[in-house]
Amino acid sequence: MSSNKIIFKHEEDKDTIECPLSKFELINSSIFNKGSAFTSEEKELFNLKGLLPSKTNTLEEQIERSYKQYSDLTHPLRKNDFMTSLRQQNKTLYYALVAKNLTEMIPIVYTPTEGDAIINYSNRFRRPEGCFLDITCPEEIKDRLQCFGLKEDLDYIVVSDGEAILGIGCQGVGGASRISLAKLGLMTLCAGIHPARGLAVALDVGTNNKDLATDPLYMGNKFSRISGDKYFEFLDKFMMVLKEHYPNVIVHFEDFGVPNAQILLDKYRDVIPCFNDDIQGTGAVVTASLMAALKYTNRTLPDSKILVYGAGTAGCGIAQQIVNHLRSFGLSEEEAYSKIYCIDRFGLIVESLKSKSNPTQMKYAKKDKDFEGVDTTSLEQVISHIKPTCLIGCSTQAGAFTEDIIKTMHKYNEDPIIFPLSNPTKKSEAVPADILKWTNNKALVATGSPFADVGEFKIAQNNNCFSFPGIGMGAVTIKATKISDGMISACVNALANLSPLNQLKENDPRGHSVGLLPSVEEIISCSSEIAAAVAIEGIKEGLSTVEGLPTDFSEMKKLVEKNMWKPAYKKYVKSDKPYTFQI
Repeated sequence: MSSNKIIFKHEEDKDTIECPLSKFELINSSIFNKGSAFTSEEKELFNLKGLLPSKTNTLEEQIERSYKQYSDLTHPLRKNDFMTSLRQQNKTLYYALVAKNLTEMIPIVYTPTEGDAIINYSNRFRRPEGCFLDITCPEEIKDRLQCFGLKEDLDYIVVSDGEAILGIGCQGVGGASRISLAKLGLMTLCAGIHPARGLAVALDVGTNNKDLATDPLYMGNKFSRISGDKYFEFLDKFMMVLKEHYPNVIVHFEDFGVPNAQILLDKYRDVIPCFNDDIQGTGAVVTASLMAALKYTNRTLPDSKILVYGAGTAGCGIAQQIVNHLRSFGLSEEEAYSKIYCIDRFGLIVESLKSKSNPTQMKYAKKDKDFEGVDTTSLEQVISHIKPTCLIGCSTQAGAFTEDIIKTMHKYNEDPIIFPLSNPTKKSEAVPADILKWTNNKALVATGSPFADVGEFKIAQNNNCFSFPGIGMGAVTIKATKISDGMISACVNALANLSPLNQLKENDPRGHSVGLLPSVEEIISCSSEIAAAVAIEGIKEGLSTVEGLPTDFSEMKKLVEKNMWKPAYKKYVKSDKPYTFQI
């Protein structure tokens, strides 16, 4: 690595930043632009005097102005547009603004509003962000990626093919691009990945969305999604380019469909450090909520039965993470799978459904003879038969958890654990107010989309914002060669320990009204704790390529926090050194 080249590093103790840009190139760089905060000296040094008003603002003044502009907008999609524009102009100001208003703005820059922005991507398109890889041009993958940096410039890549976006299905190139950008933004916001050291990659493999394919303004390939050998050859080319040219980058798979998500994870997790957020990230946060609920009610995971309603990528991913966590209690693989029941569109997955189920789903198949006389397409009858401890919804079927369903759960559980996780909000299987009403406030509830509190009851959002930033930053910290099941379980345990339920003193009258997960306002501090736990587990398993890292938790947490980029302006010094990073 040459010292004659500018490289962004995670060095928060540095007072100055080398800047190779000037004039219009500088103020048009979202990484370097300070807008009205350039000092008089910087305006002189970088030839900006004629390009900006004379007044110099502080970052706090810019935040105040931006928040007023944001607040003047009433429609969530307009707010999302505003925030997208701000991110494209000045990333420091963007992240400082969101960090100051986490609870208010995460639902705008991520789910549920981002789903509406994705649906309208091509009609609202203004400026490209991130890298676009076209399945018709696989020979261009390396050159396209290297527009954004070389191996020493990138730490983290979020990649999507847009097939299974936020519960709204195939959204083509717009879905692949916007969801990758949204998740990458949360990596920077929550885990401190430097905005110049992360890359969002959209894989354009066509679309099966007829509305997009017939839209004259659609920005992507209009042919039907490529599948089979050609699809996997394209993915393999992409992954092998990363392995050769970006060997230390952490790859975050996002919103791939069933069964591709599991196939890709299984194929590459031992080849390049990667994880699937829908399978492992979502699974980790749901398992953490489940563990917190079980501990509070004096139950254990090995003694529980879990029913997953909706056996798609997210549902099977959650089920698999619970299986992995059960294995950590000493259960055999067969014993662990026996605790999980999955329902898809054909009903409870049983052995006779093999022709209608994929291999991932069939891992949870139960014997038909054990359900004789049971209508396995009836959720209520299945619940009555197996008496699950926890009911998890990943079906995107609004209202699927009816009053009868919830009361049946309560019949067999004094404190039923119920997680309606489908998003956006309008597709949630039930609303928390109804679940609590139908169980006399006894249910322990966590949702997938944000819901208002119900009286004194805090409604936890089982948002994978609580898991994937810590997993990713932990892996980046140790430059992991692999993201293991043990590292994901370390995330589960760390997050479960952060549950407000675990902070309660004995006989605290608030009980489970405090909620299952920390508040969104605590997400940054939670991410550093999780990252430290994940990093230490990776070191213990021999997966770190960095020597001399601490294995003491407090010391590792200090290191993680030191390496987390924080939105603040620093003094620029002019540099003529070359650079290869994105600006």
